[in-house]
Amino acid sequence: MLSRKNKLLVMKIISLFSVVRGYNIPVIALAQYLSAIFILAPENKRALSVLLDFNLFIIVLVSSLTIASGYIINNFYDSKKDLINRPNKSQLDRLVSQKTKLQVYFTVNFIVALLACFVSFRAVLFFSTYIFLIWFYSHKLKKMVVIGNLTASFLAVLPFFAILLYYKNLYPQIFAHATFLFLLILIREMIKDLENIKGDIANDYQTIPVLFGEGFSKKIITMLTVSTIIPIYFLVEIFEVGYMDIYFYVSMIVLIFFLQKLWKSNSKPDYLKLHNILKFLVVSGVFSIMLINPEVLIHGKRLLKL
Repeated sequence: MLSRKNKLLVMKIISLFSVVRGYNIPVIALAQYLSAIFILAPENKRALSVLLDFNLFIIVLVSSLTIASGYIINNFYDSKKDLINRPNKSQLDRLVSQKTKLQVYFTVNFIVALLACFVSFRAVLFFSTYIFLIWFYSHKLKKMVVIGNLTASFLAVLPFFAILLYYKNLYPQIFAHATFLFLLILIREMIKDLENIKGDIANDYQTIPVLFGEGFSKKIITMLTVSTIIPIYFLVEIFEVGYMDIYFYVSMIVLIFFLQKLWKSNSKPDYLKLHNILKFLVVSGVFSIMLINPEVLIHGKRLLKL
């Protein structure tokens, strides 16, 4: 049996895991590795050599730590809002004091800067800028209408540009992939605004639903959802994405269902379901990257020119 002291320690570890959303970070790390293997690495580079690349490992690790520190500082500033929007999660998160959260935040950022030095000065500059942008978003931009949503979506996509800068391969389809992902995340951010409207009103967050109403917000979300057709068209019809076109066709069907459900939704549980639909699309998109060129799994390198 665990002693009372050990039980408290375990609960604090679980609380910190909840604060940094430890369940999200492995998915992002996996997405970075799959992007490197199937899209960004040079065509003659074997998958095993990508996996064993020490610098790439450091970049993925540093990205994960930066994202974790971002969740910590975001949780720090959103503590009052979360008491209203996520009371159960907030109770768990509050087992770790605000002072401890800040101490962990600064320690993690110091480790990020130290590890980035092993890659290059450019990596240090990139991740230092990333850390600053996350803090500035959490402290100031998050409460601003539209700007908060755009910044959050941009910051979610930014870790993949760390891999892009490392390999320096500027394939046009990379930006089409990034645009599709950006739009999905932007739509999800706007759904979160609908989901969290009570807490936003109480804490003076200037979101679209707060300022213009839920109906107007749904119109913007509909427009953004329809606009995903543009990157999907380029990825399916113009660029070579192998069997991943199956994912994009399925995504279009799911997004049509999403829009139908959006206009019938009027409560937090409804918006939470919509949020989960978008999360499913993002996570399934990560695993679908392997469909771009399945031969990599057999031969160890890309055989198709992307």
